[in-house]
Amino acid sequence: MSQILHTMLRVGNLERSIAFYTKVLGMTLLRQSENPEYQYTLAFVGYGEESSRQAVIELTYNWGTEKYDLGNGFGHIAIGADDIYARCDAIRAAGGKITREPGPVAGGSTEIAFVEDPDGYKIELIQMNSAQKGLR
Repeated sequence: MSQILHTMLRVGNLERSIAFYTKVLGMTLLRQSENPEYQYTLAFVGYGEESSRQAVIELTYNWGTEKYDLGNGFGHIAIGADDIYARCDAIRAAGGKITREPGPVAGGSTEIAFVEDPDGYKIELIQMNSAQKGLR
C-alpha cells in the first residue's frame, strides 16, 4: 500500500509561512529541523499527525533565498472544509488573501474558494460535502 506523505513548498520567509499555515489556515507545526551544513530549514505543518496517515506540507527554507519563481507547472493544494464561507471569513479576518470568493465552480455545483499563501502558492478550499465528487 502507498500513500501521499507530504507536499514540499520552497518559502522565502519561514516564520511568515509558518504563521500563515498555523494561524490563518489552522494547521499545527508538527516538527522543524535545521541543516546548517547545507543551509536549509524544514518545517512540517498539517491538520493531523503524520503517524495517523495524514498528508502534510513541508515548508523548505533555503537560507538566503527570499523569493522563488513559481513557474506555471504547479497548480494548487486542495483542502476540504465543512464551511468554506466561514473559513474564508476567518482567513480574511486573520489577514489572509482570498483570490476567489467561495461559490459554485463555473458550470457546476461544487463549492470552492481560493486562498494565496505569502509566497504566492494557491490553496483551494473545497466544501467537504462535495470534495470527493470532483468539480461538477
